Amino acid sequence: MARYDYRCPKCNTQFEVEHPMSEHPQVTCPSCGAIASQVFGASSIVFKGSGFYNTDQRGSSSSTSATSAPASSASESSSDSSSSGNAKKDD
Repeated sequence: MARYDYRCPKCNTQFEVEHPMSEHPQVTCPSCGAIASQVFGASSIVFKGSGFYNTDQRGSSSSTSATSAPASSASESSSDSSSSGNAKKDD
């Protein structure tokens, strides 16, 4: 069960209701009985420490070589294709 915040548009009362995430019930205000609307707020999740980013799990030397290797092979393949293209033009 998840807890959701609701606010009454008439009396401005804010309250909490617990219901499953799959349900979207029509919630009434406990004070005046009007239909309340759900309040959306910022998440309270805070990521602290290492291990939350892709670069946190590798050392600085291995991440540099891993990122530079595909770039150099891509440039070599493009230079190979351009040289083979020039050979065909000369024929």
